[in-house]
Amino acid sequence: MEFSKLVKDRYSCKKFDTTKSVSKEKIEAILKAGQVAPTAKNLQEQHVYVLESSESLAKVDECTPCRYGAGTVLMVCFDKNNVFTYPGSSRTSGAEDATIVATHLMLAAANEGVDSCWLNCFNPEKVHETFRLPENEEVLMLLDLGYAAEGTGPLPNHTSRKPLSETVTYL
Repeated sequence: MEFSKLVKDRYSCKKFDTTKSVSKEKIEAILKAGQVAPTAKNLQEQHVYVLESSESLAKVDECTPCRYGAGTVLMVCFDKNNVFTYPGSSRTSGAEDATIVATHLMLAAANEGVDSCWLNCFNPEKVHETFRLPENEEVLMLLDLGYAAEGTGPLPNHTSRKPLSETVTYL
């Protein structure tokens, strides 16, 4: 798909068709797009969990009301012990690197014809505990993947954007 169309048309799907699952080939293509995302110093500190089993999806449902029936959820984490520390030591690259990876995953899903929804309505510590993740990993986000249910589409304000003059300043 042409990139400008992809980023313009992609939306957060809030209701998935529970009868359709995403093929392993498409999941693999999506994961490979995340694998090539840039990270600070190429540390590649991301760890992506593919949650598809009924047990894993039930755990997701314990942590958020926002799975929306998706049959696959990607949990994007990062190794907080393997990050670039900025000069001044006030922040690290972990969250931003994992965000770049997650964005690649989301856009690759759209390119594969797979709908998605970036979830941030959850307690990261609860997700960490529920999935018994390694101590060094921090949960950044959950990404629902699947196919939109009949009649589902973008929110009414999907195409509403502030003018660039309100969001960009040239210095």
